[in-house]
Amino acid sequence: MKKILLIAVLVTTLTGVLPVWARGRTQDSSGGQIKAIFIAMDAQDEHWQKVKAGTEAKAKELGNIDLTFNAPPNKLDSVMQLQMVEDAITKKVDILMVAPLNADAIVPAVEKAKAAGIVVIIIDSAANTDKYDAFLSTDNAAAAALAADELAKAVGGSGKIAIINHQPGAGTTMARQSGFEDQIKSKYPNIAIVGTQYSNGEKTKALDIATDFMTANPDLAGIYATNEGSTIGAGNSIEQAGKAGKVKFVGFDWSADTKSLIERGVLNASMVQNPFVMGYEGLQAGVDVYNKKPVQRQVDTGVTVATSANAASIDAMAWGGK
Repeated sequence: MKKILLIAVLVTTLTGVLPVWARGRTQDSSGGQIKAIFIAMDAQDEHWQKVKAGTEAKAKELGNIDLTFNAPPNKLDSVMQLQMVEDAITKKVDILMVAPLNADAIVPAVEKAKAAGIVVIIIDSAANTDKYDAFLSTDNAAAAALAADELAKAVGGSGKIAIINHQPGAGTTMARQSGFEDQIKSKYPNIAIVGTQYSNGEKTKALDIATDFMTANPDLAGIYATNEGSTIGAGNSIEQAGKAGKVKFVGFDWSADTKSLIERGVLNASMVQNPFVMGYEGLQAGVDVYNKKPVQRQVDTGVTVATSANAASIDAMAWGGK
């Protein structure tokens, strides 16, 4: 067994695109095995670990699914992610679950997979094609509008605010920015957005961006961050500047770090998605399509506004009730 594991690690290291884990097996309606793969945006953020946990839980529940996980080494490598999809096609998987890093770059590979007869399930972030079987995600525009309401309430309906977004080109990025901006412009005329910068979801970069925003705008009233890495980085910047509670702050996602920011009074609110549900229900949808059963094509997995008032109850929800 040790030799087998060592060989798997060596092959993964050499190719750069082979799966990083596999577990479980389930049978299709004819008694055979179903090969499924989930290709995420990255393997580090808790968000993707929760989606992965959801797929694993569903695979265990169903019984005999060959389930594999893979992700690029960073959130900018959409070319590597496309290669991973191509590799999955070559390996003739039955179900492809993918969270596109770039809504346009992933399209050729997704369409090729669908043409090859592979069930395609899009997770979390859109692909600019209709060649898929189901799409499970947060309604990001609606969640962003909620974030705008929370930040507007925190700053008292007026003042300067800044946006720290994550990956340029990702469907989530565009929806979380436009939904927020539209809500601010339509409901809060006394709030001015002084700028938007992209952190690529990197905590250190988000910290630097937030610091620059506060330096350039000493009277900055608030910051909105659009994913886990951006939220943690911006929150650390606010705290290090001694402006916790002074610069109001609304972010996205849930992790031990975002929870701590709320508990320390740095983060006013975070838009908490249901990544476990995305993985759990996404794999179920893939199996149902594979077995010729009808599925809902567009699934909103929901969002919860986490604040100091309900932070203690969010952990169980984020990990699928664990």
